[in-house]
Amino acid sequence: MSEEFWVNRRDAGEAVILEVSGVVDIITAPSLATHIDVALSGTPAVLVIDLTEVDFLSSAGITVLVEVHRLTQDSPTSLRVAADGSATSRPLHIVGLDEVIDLYPTVNQALEGRES
Repeated sequence: MSEEFWVNRRDAGEAVILEVSGVVDIITAPSLATHIDVALSGTPAVLVIDLTEVDFLSSAGITVLVEVHRLTQDSPTSLRVAADGSATSRPLHIVGLDEVIDLYPTVNQALEGRES
C-alpha cells in the first residue's frame, strides 16, 4: 500500500515541525521513526508532527506515535500532533491516543499549544 510518502523538517524558533505526507504504513513507519529520532536528538522545546497531509495512518504509524510519546514523556520536549480528518484524527481518537498525546487540528494551533 506504500504510495508516495515524504517527511519535511521545518524549524520554527524553538520548535521542530515534521510535515508528513502520503501513506504511513508498515513500510514507511520506520522512515518516520528515523525522522523523529533525528529531530529529538537536538532536544527541541516543541516537536510538532504534522499529519494533516497524511492519506492513511496504519497501526504501524500509530505505534510510532505511541513510542515517541513514551520517549518525550519525561523529557524537556513537548510533543504535539497536528491531525485533522478521517485519515488521521479519527484513528487516533478511536484508539484513545488523543487522551495521552496533545492533538491539534492545525500546525499553528499546535505551535501555540491551543485547540481553538
